Amino acid sequence: MPRTELARFLRDRRARSSPRGYGLPEDPPRRTPGLRREELAALAHMSVDYYTRLEQARGPRPSARILDGLARALRLAPAERSHLFRLAGTGLPPAADAVRQVRPQVARMLDRLPGTAAIVTDAAYGVVAWNPLARELLGGGPGDPREEGTRNLARRRFLGAGRPYDGASAEEFGHIVVARLRRSADRYPHDPALAALLAELRDGSAEFRRIWESRPVHAPGHRTKTVEHPVAGRLRLNCDVLLVPEDDQEVVLITADAGSPTARTLRDLAAGLP
Repeated sequence: MPRTELARFLRDRRARSSPRGYGLPEDPPRRTPGLRREELAALAHMSVDYYTRLEQARGPRPSARILDGLARALRLAPAERSHLFRLAGTGLPPAADAVRQVRPQVARMLDRLPGTAAIVTDAAYGVVAWNPLARELLGGGPGDPREEGTRNLARRRFLGAGRPYDGASAEEFGHIVVARLRRSADRYPHDPALAALLAELRDGSAEFRRIWESRPVHAPGHRTKTVEHPVAGRLRLNCDVLLVPEDDQEVVLITADAGSPTARTLRDLAAGLP
């Protein structure tokens, strides 16, 4: 039965994988949707015969290396990757890299929140999407010479990129950032970009090193922060986090108390955006 379920899962995901997304020609029209077996086998670095036997529920149980190759070739989300390993009855190794692309439906959601500043962060606290109000509120983005720094909230917090929080907000956020980065380091021990970020933070911030050694534990949730905007001045903001567990990402919704001066400022900032 497990082999049958694994075979069904592979056939289904192969049929859903658009050749165009892999840069493969679709002419002449294909008789069946999705990738061909030989195409997926090549992408997963295995023989066509071996892959065919997997889809036919034959042959030995696939190794973790084989399954990881299939997960990469099929571009499975973390939850789908975990499901693949469970179906195969094989222990799940850590994912190699954090997901750094936002799902289109999540990105579209940000555009439907005109009165709310919203960002999406990956497991390394990189900003993978944000709406215009968030960009105006937090600073950075295209055309900013510090864009690389400002698009990562850990760099903003510990290396001085971007607009500062006040003392209390900065202290709390620093512990939140380190707690999440510690979880990510355990989850993605072979992610080179994450390793480079951690090395940069260790080299550049004694505060980061101190907090890292304290092993903080924080869960995402509601937070209140105060930031300094170069035009609008001091703003008191509410931050609420929604999880995208399949991709290990967080959607941060930034608002203000109704009727407050900050709420009026956010409204004015939004009105002035192109």
